Amino acid sequence: MGLGELLENTVPALGYELVDWEMSPRTKQIRVFIDKPNGVDVEDCASVSNHLTRLFTVEDVDFERLEVSSPGLDRPVKRLSDFARFAGHEAQLTLNAPVDGAKRIKGILRGTEGDDVLVETAAGVKSFPFGTIARARLVPQITWRKES
Repeated sequence: MGLGELLENTVPALGYELVDWEMSPRTKQIRVFIDKPNGVDVEDCASVSNHLTRLFTVEDVDFERLEVSSPGLDRPVKRLSDFARFAGHEAQLTLNAPVDGAKRIKGILRGTEGDDVLVETAAGVKSFPFGTIARARLVPQITWRKES
């Protein structure tokens, strides 16, 4: 069983969403990004890290360092279901090939329609086939409070 499959089977069983993971073959560092509906905190990351460390020992995964963290405010949007889940949020999409002369699209996610992702841009709602999206990330929304 490969590392990706091992993580996909384990992290959700612990009660978390596996957002993404990466491994650096040179440094043998594994980074795992987790989330849950109300966000993750340091205790969540420590718990998953402890579990994965023991699992990797049992499964003989060759690594030197493990990092478990939240995906951050600019979390990646990777699955078709993520585009539906984050409807109403602003996102930055990078396409595999330019559409109307642009390879980067910024707009409000409006969900999905079949295998297409709907994005509201200044030019209106546009539909992009899921397979044409190379990368997508949420645009952080920071609300500053005014002191009265």
